[in-house]
Amino acid sequence: MRLLKVIFWTLWRIWFYIVMGALIVIMFPFLVISILREEWYPYFFVMARIWARGILFGMGFYYRVEREQEMAAKKSYMLVANHTSMVDIMLMLAIARNPFVFVGKKELVKIPLFGFFYKRTCILVDRNSPKSRGEVFDRAQKRLAQGLSICIFPEGGVPDESIVLDEFKDGAFRLAIEHQIPIVPMTFADNKKRLSYTFLSGSPGLLRAKVHSFIETKGKTLDDRKLIKEQTRNIILTQLQKFNP
Repeated sequence: MRLLKVIFWTLWRIWFYIVMGALIVIMFPFLVISILREEWYPYFFVMARIWARGILFGMGFYYRVEREQEMAAKKSYMLVANHTSMVDIMLMLAIARNPFVFVGKKELVKIPLFGFFYKRTCILVDRNSPKSRGEVFDRAQKRLAQGLSICIFPEGGVPDESIVLDEFKDGAFRLAIEHQIPIVPMTFADNKKRLSYTFLSGSPGLLRAKVHSFIETKGKTLDDRKLIKEQTRNIILTQLQKFNP
């Protein structure tokens, strides 16, 4: 029985990368065209959403989203969520309708095919480099000026499996305050269970998500950063505890 489980989970992981890569190959011409000009990013975003939903469907995942508030069209937001799985990227793309740019770790560039588009469309950060972290703010400012939103997983990485929700870094909240854009907290309940970073784990099934009421930053200063950060974390943590009591 143990051997059968190992075989299943190994094939499950391989299938994830097959689905991800196959969809990129199928959509490759359209994806390449959409990244030729920076102002065409919204078209790339449409392609990315189709890709993300295709992966979720191909893995046997289906998602259910509860929304306390809807994002307005052509408005910029700071999207934040808990981070436990590669599926977080796909689920965020599937449920967020406003075009946004990920701020993510540069290591993902190494993934074949995915990395090609990732490094050309996302804001990459080397978490060990203060210079790189500083450059993130300049690039994010440029993207916000283009009317896009920004998505950051504020835990700064994927925490240990035993941690429900790690402490948040300041970056997302500093950017939101500096640009006076609303923060959109999101809670992903089942991604760790469905496809965590632990190799021998995962299964098809439901992915629950909640889009919480937005946290306004208008009139706030960087002195309010810690309070807003803790408020956002408490919202997500409380919902995680409700999802998985």
